[in-house]
Amino acid sequence: MATPPADDRALAEALLSRGEERAFRELYRRHTPVLYQVALRLVGGSDADAQDVVQESWVRASLKLGDFRWESSLRTWLTGIVINRARELLRRRSRRPTTALDDAPEPAVPPPPHLDRVDLERAIAALPDGSRMVLVLHDIEGYTHEEIGHQLGISPGTSKSQLFAARRALRTRLTRRQEQPHA
Repeated sequence: MATPPADDRALAEALLSRGEERAFRELYRRHTPVLYQVALRLVGGSDADAQDVVQESWVRASLKLGDFRWESSLRTWLTGIVINRARELLRRRSRRPTTALDDAPEPAVPPPPHLDRVDLERAIAALPDGSRMVLVLHDIEGYTHEEIGHQLGISPGTSKSQLFAARRALRTRLTRRQEQPHA
């Protein structure tokens, strides 16, 4: 009979008390795919930035794991670290001149209809940073406005208004995309 996989807490304890590399690899394997998806959306679709955010988050988590109090799930705690790292990256990025996504040239050939998901991801990526973060955390990750407010340092009311604005902007962008004639 196979040994059941250890829970996150047992793996964290093995890592902290005995420095077990296997325990770290298992935690990394379990959580990185979700953390990467969150990071990818928070940073606006840049694979390189998302990878950097996830890597920096694991470094920070490794250093702070002993301070984690288990008042939430490990995944929630790790997601909070990803949110903070993504916010730092976006602050650094805003200090540099960048090209807006809307200024990027459209492909010469319209995408086939099955690429609606790509349109949605592009529309999410084009949202302002704060609205994008709230939308991803609420509508995709399932956090409450209170949890989002705590994570981002904003009031639940601000979270709600940013979500409203994000949804309106997405609707506008996606509707405009659908109305464009395809050659």
